[in-house]
Amino acid sequence: MLRLGVPAIGVADIPRAVAFWTAALDLVASREAESETWRFLDHADGSGRALGLMRTTSPAEPRPRVHLDLYAETREEQQREVARLTALGARAVDWDLYPPDPDFVVLADPDDNIFCVVDLGHVPGGSERRAS
Repeated sequence: MLRLGVPAIGVADIPRAVAFWTAALDLVASREAESETWRFLDHADGSGRALGLMRTTSPAEPRPRVHLDLYAETREEQQREVARLTALGARAVDWDLYPPDPDFVVLADPDDNIFCVVDLGHVPGGSERRAS
């Protein structure tokens, strides 16, 4: 079963975005899965992930700067969920920004809103999100 992950916001400057969103929403920057292109922000009370910041150089459209990530536990579950979502009206997106060996699949809903189905089992550590 899929569960809603965290909203991911595309930003041009990760440190500036971390400073803004941690202050704006009383979040804390996580050191887990930290990179030059990705950063998690957690709830300050320790209750978990709240937001993902993804460095991007693309304009807001057609590559949305905000999108949903839906989590699957394994690649098999990811494939089943992609097929189920496609049967419900989603479509595969010809995404030209896939990294080598991606942990995510990019889909669009019937209104062409982009979202990702992420295989958590594919990511080192098994529970952290890299980037899409």
